Amino acid sequence: MAAIERTAQDIIVRPVISERSMDNLQQRKYTFRVMKNANKIEIAKAVEALFNGVKVEKVNTMTVRGRKRRQGRNEGYTPSWKKAIVTLTKDSKTIEFFDGMV
Repeated sequence: MAAIERTAQDIIVRPVISERSMDNLQQRKYTFRVMKNANKIEIAKAVEALFNGVKVEKVNTMTVRGRKRRQGRNEGYTPSWKKAIVTLTKDSKTIEFFDGMV
């Protein structure tokens, strides 16, 4: 079977905006929600393709489990998802989207 071609917009779902991710911006670490089946190489290429002038040094990934939630007497789980922390090289430019949030 032929491999399904995924674009950079498919791999990077959205940025993660939290206190911890904002604290990591000084170390040039950016946090994104990514596709569950994307690997580190695909994530690095997608970030470099989406944001011009950015060079990725390394990518750390983790799977976030869904949490148990209730609404009245009904209970279920939120969907699990994958998080990627992307570290940029020293000579790379920053990602403009995050610049106004610090």
